[in-house]
Amino acid sequence: MLHIKSLEEGLNIFKALGSEIRVEIIKILLKSDGMNMNELAQHLKITNGALTSHIRKLEEAGLISVVNETASHGNQKKCSVLLDKILIDFEPQTENANIFNASVKVGHYSDFQVTPTCGLASATNMIGEMDDVRYFAHPDHYEADILWFTQGYVEYMIPNFIPPAQKIDQIAISMEICSEAPSFNPNWPSDISFYLNDVKIGSWISPGDFGDVPGTFTPTWWLSSLNQYGLLKFLVINDKGTFIDGKQISDVGIRSFNLTSQSLLRLKLAVEKDAKHVGGLTIFGKNFGNYSQDIDVQISYSAIEG
Repeated sequence: MLHIKSLEEGLNIFKALGSEIRVEIIKILLKSDGMNMNELAQHLKITNGALTSHIRKLEEAGLISVVNETASHGNQKKCSVLLDKILIDFEPQTENANIFNASVKVGHYSDFQVTPTCGLASATNMIGEMDDVRYFAHPDHYEADILWFTQGYVEYMIPNFIPPAQKIDQIAISMEICSEAPSFNPNWPSDISFYLNDVKIGSWISPGDFGDVPGTFTPTWWLSSLNQYGLLKFLVINDKGTFIDGKQISDVGIRSFNLTSQSLLRLKLAVEKDAKHVGGLTIFGKNFGNYSQDIDVQISYSAIEG
């Protein structure tokens, strides 16, 4: 998912989609789960030369990826859609001094309980052995830029350094996540639950575990048979409830926690054993996947009345 925070920021994407034929290209690629250039040109009944300019505009806007694939008749360029969703803020973003931003590295969890398949890796190498739970307690886990497990949880301490005598009005968290299938499987649903200070604030069904094309930031040493990227999700808890990508997933609101500058914030991501879809969880850091970020947190706060 791509979050566009202003109309100006999304100008290149709007231009790329300002063509009926380019919109049709996106629809075809979504329906076919990717297609090479020759097939796409034939499907659209246009020349390869005419198609190339449209593909270039979509690729420059970050809407699709184009990778070379070896086929029986030589190399072919396969096109695939990169984004599952675009969220646009039409209201202008105002400068707010009452915001604290923090970033939590994927490996900086404070507690865990996981079951295989599972594992961790840094930007340069695997951490221990895959499917050996013991390595989640290895000192090197702090260097992890990707982790995965089938069932269980990881818990993070969210930094809270807002000024004294302030209360927390909203917590917004963005992270790249997906399911965890053996190898990868785009049709592998998983119920991923979110907890704040041991209170369940909602859950989201991940549609699958993705590895059809290399992740934009996934290192080259990473095996192509493993998952490559996830989906960027925005988790927000405020006075109206808890939301994923703007869609409400529960009525649990921030006020029920009475959070202040002195409060500890513990975020737990879990796949519960009694869930309908026990399809695992993968969390991507800034050196894996399609988004160069870790678990990013934004805390909005205001003065405590009285």
